[in-house]
Parts: sequence; C-alpha cells; structure tokens
Amino acid sequence: MTQPELFSVYQFFTNGQYEQVRSHVPVDEAMKAAQHYTNNVAVRMGITARVIITDSGDSTVFEWKKDEGIVWPK
Repeated sequence: MTQPELFSVYQFFTNGQYEQVRSHVPVDEAMKAAQHYTNNVAVRMGITARVIITDSGDSTVFEWKKDEGIVWPK
C-alpha cells in the first residue's frame, strides 16, 4: 500500500527569519495552515513576508508572497 504524500509549511518574516509551522502533514492540513498564515494578524501587521508548502522531496508546491499573493502555482 502506498503512503500518502506529506507536506511541510514554513512562514518567513520580513526580518529574514523563518519557522516551520507544520511538518509532514496531509495536504488538507497543509493548505489550511497556509490559508491561516497568509491571512492572520502577522500578515496585516506586515511581519510575514512569505509562506511556502514543500512536499516530501523538499520541492516547493505552494508559495505566497506579501503584496503579491499566491505566486506558485500560477
């Protein structure tokens, strides 16, 4: 039986730091986290600069940037 793909979510701050906010979670949980981290108080205050989701191979499968919105996938 094939294991489902798992994803990780990271948020990057305007000061250059970042944090992993989810690790090895199913796609629905990763997308819910990305939605939260792109629409929260830190975004409105200008603290969050970027949010990404990576797959188990560490490839970026979703990217959001401050003032640009979702840039990947197009």
